[in-house]
Order: sequence, then C-alpha cells, then structure tokens
Amino acid sequence: MGTTQQTDQHRSAHQRRRQLLEAADRVVLRDGPKASMNAIAAEAGITKPILYRHFGDKGGLYRALAKRHTDALLGALKAALDAPADRRARVEATLDTYLAAIEARPQVYRFLMHPADDAVEAQLPEQGFDVGRHSAPLLRRLGEELAVVIEERVDLGPDSAQLARVWGHGIVGMMHAAGDWWLGERPCSRAQLVSSLADLLWGRLALVDDRAGSPGL
Repeated sequence: MGTTQQTDQHRSAHQRRRQLLEAADRVVLRDGPKASMNAIAAEAGITKPILYRHFGDKGGLYRALAKRHTDALLGALKAALDAPADRRARVEATLDTYLAAIEARPQVYRFLMHPADDAVEAQLPEQGFDVGRHSAPLLRRLGEELAVVIEERVDLGPDSAQLARVWGHGIVGMMHAAGDWWLGERPCSRAQLVSSLADLLWGRLALVDDRAGSPGL
C-alpha cells in the first residue's frame, strides 16, 4: 500500500509540474523575456510561493523550461538526420530544423537565450537573472549530444571522439550565433542562410566516410 501511495503521489507531482510548465510556456509565448514569476503563477492559478516550491526560483523554472524545449529540439534534429536523403540534404535539413524552431517560437528563444534583456529595461524583479550562467549549459548540452551523433555515424579516424566533440560544439556555436543574428535582422531568407551555412560545413563533411553499420550522416 505504501509503495502504491508513493507512486500515485509521484505521478500527481509530475503531472502538476507538467501543468505548471505548460502555464509558463503560455506566458513566455505571450511575454517573451518579460515573463515574470508573478505572471506565470497567475496563469497557473496559484500563488507565487507555490510556484517557488516547485522550482525554487526563476533559475529553476528556466532550467525546467530549457530542458523541455531542448528535448523537443534534439528530437527534431535527430529526425532530420535520420531522414532518407543524401548527406548534403540531411545537413541542410538539420540546419533548417534548428532555424525553423527559433523562427516559429521567437519569444521562447529570446526567453531562453536573452532572458535578462527586456527585464532590465522594464526594471522587473528578475533583472538580476544571469543569462550566461543559464544559457551556456543549454548550448553545451546541444554540442555534446551532436558530438555523440557525429562519432556514431562518421569515421573521423584517430582521436575521433575528441574531433567529434570539436565538431559538435563548433556546429552548435555556428548555428546559435548565425541564428541569433538572423532572427534579429532577417538579412536573408531562411533557405539562403541554410545553404550558406551548409557550404561552410561541407568541405570536410563531404570527404569523411560513414561509420560501418551506422545510419550515416
């Protein structure tokens, strides 16, 4: 009986946390970096102390939302890499998947990558939120996940694990920097940016062999 009750309580807590994250998502989609703990609590129909009880502070809520959206993005990127197409097409599809994601939900992107920008201007209580301390781990996770995929799928020769990590973090850094600039200025179409970034990556990628037994890259 005790174990069943604990399982039910855990399931209930997990469901409640998911509902709170969905409420936070709605506020972020509406308010972007200006999303406050007060607004999220009001959207969820609870008091701010209850929200703090679940996430600790805005940093805890940010990390939970970052994991939620990073998980979804990683799933979409891996699906693009698994698509039945030649390597160049898959590289372009993967780049386009990332750019399409930040284009479709720019407020979520800005909350995750630039959460302090509008908060400082509006003098919100969260204006001390440290963007670098929170967004850097998100980018590192993307880099490490991509490194694993690269090492599994292509033969990079000696020191392949280290080189795969260099490539993984380098590609993520490139996508992030180029995407951030593009989303803010829109200097070209998404298709043009994808093609240009693929050209930049293509030199060595065109030369390496797929690892035997892997789905390839």
